[in-house]
Amino acid sequence: MAYRLSIIALSVSAAVFLAGTASAEQITFVSQGGAYQEAQTQAILDPVAELLGITINQDSAPDAWPVIKTQTASGKVIWDVVDTPAKDCIRGGEQGMIEKLDFSKIPNAEKMPAEYKSPYSVAYEFYSSVLAYNKDKFGDNAPKSWADFWDVKKFPGTRALRNHPLATLEAALLADGVPADKLYPLDVDRAFKKLEEIKPHVAVWWTSGAQSAQLLADGEVDMEMAWNGRVAAVVKEGAPIGYSFNEGFLQYTSLCVLKGAPNQETAVKFVNAALTPDIQANFPTYIDYGPANPEAYKTGKISAERAAEMPSSPENAKLQVLVSDEWWSSPAGEDAQKRWAAFIQQ
Repeated sequence: MAYRLSIIALSVSAAVFLAGTASAEQITFVSQGGAYQEAQTQAILDPVAELLGITINQDSAPDAWPVIKTQTASGKVIWDVVDTPAKDCIRGGEQGMIEKLDFSKIPNAEKMPAEYKSPYSVAYEFYSSVLAYNKDKFGDNAPKSWADFWDVKKFPGTRALRNHPLATLEAALLADGVPADKLYPLDVDRAFKKLEEIKPHVAVWWTSGAQSAQLLADGEVDMEMAWNGRVAAVVKEGAPIGYSFNEGFLQYTSLCVLKGAPNQETAVKFVNAALTPDIQANFPTYIDYGPANPEAYKTGKISAERAAEMPSSPENAKLQVLVSDEWWSSPAGEDAQKRWAAFIQQ
């Protein structure tokens, strides 16, 4: 089986711990591991465990989709709640692998924007794909848009893009003059045509967040598309890197419940509790990714300075394109991913 199954953490409510008894209710929660999962353990999982008085077992899978398919097909479902890209929740729901959510039991999701939800998922945390650049290279004449990224005469230098079509196709279309509010459905032919223009100037097609950060830190590339959290970490280390949320691609991971999950009722309680504004407001304390529930910004726990660094803050969100998970989970999106593989190999 193509994943690592390990219980990497156990969060138990303080009250239960002090009582010296085990909680009768529990779930197995799955996320992508690493620093991200460590941060959400402190920001979200521990407070939720205490709030609900439940035990939260954890597992990690950088790519949960193959495991979701394997567990549900075998009828031996181990996982309850998965933190994964919303497109996985949507296509999983349509294929009978993810439970349909009853939002009457998830009141914390009620005030969240409709575009943050699907019948099978609800947004959990936000990150952005942003344009980052070397300030020493460009000085006061920094690239500010994807049109600038594509303009190799006005902005000469080495470039890097993610080896994945999501957000990359969108960037190509913005660079080609498509208005942000007219992106979807994506004109895939037009996007790939525009990508052919920049392809000779792309030094690296990165495959991991760590690689993208290292490219910036080492000065190996002068500009690249990268996730805001990775860029922020490089900036904090003192590298001469700048970035902006202008024309960023706002993305989110979602929470969904597996079909046949062994603890479904508790899983739904967990999803609601994890979206509590006061708990969501913990995210910026531990990581450079933003709360999914907009009400978190009204709690007073997130300073104005910290909100300015968050991809999902109202001021930053309005500068960006919200990536359409519905489109990417559709047959057209699936076809675009297959076409991407051929594009890269050419």
